[in-house]
Amino acid sequence: MTESAPGNRPERLQWFNRLGFGMFIHWSIDSQLGSVIGHSMARASEDYLEKFTRILPSTFNPKRFDPDEWAVLARLAGMRYVVFTTKHHSGFCMFHTRSTEFNVANTAFGRDVTGEIIEAFRRQGIAIGLYHSPDDFHFLHGKGMPVRRGIRPEACDGLLEHNKTQVRELLTNYGDIDIMFFDGPSDGLRELCWELRPDVVITRGAMRTPEQWIPGVRSAEPWEACVTMGTGWQYKPTNESYKSGTQLIELLIETRAKGGNLVLNVGPRPNGELPIEQEALLREIALWTFVNGEAIYEVEPWRVPGEGGVWFAARKDGGALYAFLTGEGEWPLYERREWTLSSVRAGPAMEVHVLGQADGLSDEQGPAVEWSQEEDGLRIRAGRMQRLYNNRRWPNPVVLRITDARVGLVPPSVVTGEAVRDEAAGSWRFHASLADLGAGDAVEAGFQYRPRRLLTDALEDWVDTSFETRRSTGEYSAQVEGLEEGTAWEFRAVVRHPAITVHGDSVTFR
Repeated sequence: MTESAPGNRPERLQWFNRLGFGMFIHWSIDSQLGSVIGHSMARASEDYLEKFTRILPSTFNPKRFDPDEWAVLARLAGMRYVVFTTKHHSGFCMFHTRSTEFNVANTAFGRDVTGEIIEAFRRQGIAIGLYHSPDDFHFLHGKGMPVRRGIRPEACDGLLEHNKTQVRELLTNYGDIDIMFFDGPSDGLRELCWELRPDVVITRGAMRTPEQWIPGVRSAEPWEACVTMGTGWQYKPTNESYKSGTQLIELLIETRAKGGNLVLNVGPRPNGELPIEQEALLREIALWTFVNGEAIYEVEPWRVPGEGGVWFAARKDGGALYAFLTGEGEWPLYERREWTLSSVRAGPAMEVHVLGQADGLSDEQGPAVEWSQEEDGLRIRAGRMQRLYNNRRWPNPVVLRITDARVGLVPPSVVTGEAVRDEAAGSWRFHASLADLGAGDAVEAGFQYRPRRLLTDALEDWVDTSFETRRSTGEYSAQVEGLEEGTAWEFRAVVRHPAITVHGDSVTFR
């Protein structure tokens, strides 16, 4: 960052990355209908637009709105920051503004929702983030323009100044704002933010913010995954299906192992309460972070992000390595389970602890935690000794804290390339580059592919191509036939070392 080219300050990006886990809140007047937030105005009839802008403000009256309840629950769930939708694409402002009459002051409720949320979350010590959409369907409609996403400010007279007015209000009327999220063209708005609040961190608009998917490889640069509990961002009263608490916890783990933050969304009901399904999931996450939260904050990717069903993250101060044991299913109380970690080697002062439970426990089966360094890796045997559920079974990941851990092997490295269409043969050829063989003389190199899906859909299993033995680095490829036309697919490079399997990033093609 320079004076001529403003941007996120490096120390503030590090601060943001240390937060690890946040709450996204999508809420507006159309929550009364259960429709997708804002988007239903695009390509809508004049009758629909007239009813949307006239009826919905007059009926919005969330009498059970209590942002302190949201904030306390977020804190219990281990969320260190919040991002609230101050204005979504509809143009309706959930704050008091002089820029438009289309705002929460002119509803049956009348109160400044944004201001109350900010104060409630501040009381819990949670960093404040605000979502703002540069798209503004109400403004476009008033100008007689087509109502659709992505209209550049220069194509609509007055739109940029309209948005700048709102951003100034948000950044000057509510005290220090820590984070801004711009869901649309943000040229001019980012710079205004850094001018008004040099310490503000801009996420979308200035960093990678994948929506409803997790990147395939770790990153040294801060990034943020934006994920819903179900399929919708805003409250969806019917036709909704939710992820399990275990799935959401594992998404948090994977995101942190790859160096990113997870911002998990809630969609309040029109009366101001959180849906019971979402509250229940947050409380399941709260129990998990109450036990394991130290492994989520102030961490960075380990040299090897994951091994089999085990993900890794290391404390930034080098004090510990965390091993997240996922995919274990229900774990009965006192049962022992074993792992051999090829990518971790014991240092002379190594200790292994199960987060949440006391050290030095034992029963008739022996010590609760045992480990030994073997030739094929670090062997760990551990038992669940802490009773967290009445049925004495624990369905969610267990976390090990390993001190004085060393890198057990140098893993191979591979970079996914392109998928190239062979029109004559009606097939595709996948390309990749094997960058490093790792600790060994040979590896098996190939690819995996599947239909492209988001986390709101059921993910299909990866399909393997043929694999070839590689004894040197360099380019390799494989041909795939029979892929359905018109479908989006994704593929990734895969390298199988005798002790570990590594993947390249996934690449989408159609």
